[in-house]
Amino acid sequence: MVVVKAANTENCDDATLYPPPDATVECLKRKEDDLYNQLQLSESATAPLEGQVASLSKELDSLQAQITSAKKKVLDLTDNITNRDKDIASRYVVFGQRVRSYYEDSRSELSFGQLVQKMDAASNFNEFLLNIAYGERVANEDKDYIVGITKDILSLESDKKQVENTKTQLDAMQSKLDTQKTFFDGEIAKAKVWQAQLNDQIATLTAKQQQLLAAKLAGLNIPLFAVAGGGCSSDLTNGKNPGFSGGFGFFTFGVPNRVGLNQYGAWGRAKAGKSYDEILRAYYTFDAYQDMSATIKVNNGNGINTGSVIWSGSLEDYVKRIYEVPNEWGDQGGMEALKAQAVAVRSYVLAATNNGSSTICATQSCQVFKTSPKGGNWDNAVNSTSGKAMIQGGKPIKAYFSSTHGGYAFNTGDLQGWSSTPFTKRLVDTPSGSVSSINDLRSNAYDKDSPWMYCDWGGRSQYGGTAWLKPEEVADIVNVLLLAKQDSSSQPHLTQVDKPNPDGTDTWSADTVRAKLSGAGYTTVDSISPSFDLGSGRTTQVTVTGSGHTNTFSGDEFRSYFTLRAPANIQIVGPLFNVERR
Repeated sequence: MVVVKAANTENCDDATLYPPPDATVECLKRKEDDLYNQLQLSESATAPLEGQVASLSKELDSLQAQITSAKKKVLDLTDNITNRDKDIASRYVVFGQRVRSYYEDSRSELSFGQLVQKMDAASNFNEFLLNIAYGERVANEDKDYIVGITKDILSLESDKKQVENTKTQLDAMQSKLDTQKTFFDGEIAKAKVWQAQLNDQIATLTAKQQQLLAAKLAGLNIPLFAVAGGGCSSDLTNGKNPGFSGGFGFFTFGVPNRVGLNQYGAWGRAKAGKSYDEILRAYYTFDAYQDMSATIKVNNGNGINTGSVIWSGSLEDYVKRIYEVPNEWGDQGGMEALKAQAVAVRSYVLAATNNGSSTICATQSCQVFKTSPKGGNWDNAVNSTSGKAMIQGGKPIKAYFSSTHGGYAFNTGDLQGWSSTPFTKRLVDTPSGSVSSINDLRSNAYDKDSPWMYCDWGGRSQYGGTAWLKPEEVADIVNVLLLAKQDSSSQPHLTQVDKPNPDGTDTWSADTVRAKLSGAGYTTVDSISPSFDLGSGRTTQVTVTGSGHTNTFSGDEFRSYFTLRAPANIQIVGPLFNVERR
């Protein structure tokens, strides 16, 4: 089993994975104090901004109402202009005729001879006078018509300009209003997100507590390679009885390391007819295979270049002595899985030792090695892939693997304290490449047949060796998390009560923790509802209800404080976990 380990740094970044030196403890404390100061500054800066938004909200709403009303008036005026425009268009023909008639009449003067002719044409003098008067009235009507329609045209043009100006002004006001609202809302949202991040970071465990968690995890002796035996503490089907009802079980999908080859997943893929090449390309990105050779030296330590050399031999002899997957798989439709494992073993040892320049350990911290060959189907798998290693950029890839990924594979960059590697992949490890529900994952993941696919971890002899917790025990864990978020200085007092305090101070009892929450704590828990991101394989939130309270926590912070406070060696060991009730 290859275990991914974080490199040592001097900036506290790896304190969540491995026990740090005393200097790192001080570093973490300084970071914690700095985060708390940042939170106070952020809250102080956000409070007046929220007040400003609250006071502006009514003004913005009032302005929005006025803008909306003005826009309505503009629409009404636009409709009026449209109707007037049509009317003027129909009157414009008459307008032209009357302009011409009025112009002709105003430009012509009757001579004496023309007057005599009009008098001769009239039947009498009265008719003559009437004709003269009628002509003057027609001319005046033409004049009035011309003046009226001209005024209408000028008024229409003025109204059109006013509408366009008003529209421009209203659009500018609306844009400014939207920008202001977006700005204030965005600033508050960013501040709230930042504050939440600070709160989460402040709730991070102390360095000494991280050491306790590392020791607690190591104490489980989780079988990280597929050839090991065993199973879950209180699997739902094994019939173990804790001796009480109403308890909660916290079930993790897979074992801690979920990078690279999923051994049980490879077996599932082989039984589904996949070749070793298809299996390897599902879990790794690489350019090609290359035949390689080297002398491999095995040490008696627990890492690369640790301890003394206890064995030395050829690359192929080394691979034949690796005990990672069961020989029986080859008799159960899984020969291609054994071949894939052989290529992964070969690639890893070449990359880890720089083609044999360094020594490698014999434990699951590297690859499980024994001095005698494994033989059987494994020997056949090694021979059929002789020399083959996965190459990327001209070098063997460091082909990490573990027994059971729980239906997902991660890139190394998804592990805290690690950088991304180009050869590891994110993967939903099901035939469809997706998951619709937790039950779908348990039924269809390629590693569904692993005894560690869906496990609770740890146990107590007084409760049948199971990991079930009583509702009041879960309530205490929730109270610890609430208090840690409320008061970061309380963290050293919040470890499990049945083990010595790692920070050398007193550990607060369940009653003390609840009392410090001043009525906001739980005495019992009625329900726990986890939420999942089934695309990435993580529990994103945990909502707890009981004692008249409901609280929601991020999946990571719940997992950390659960493992810190839970009794005995009970813990949640991975990012995707579910909660069962019995």
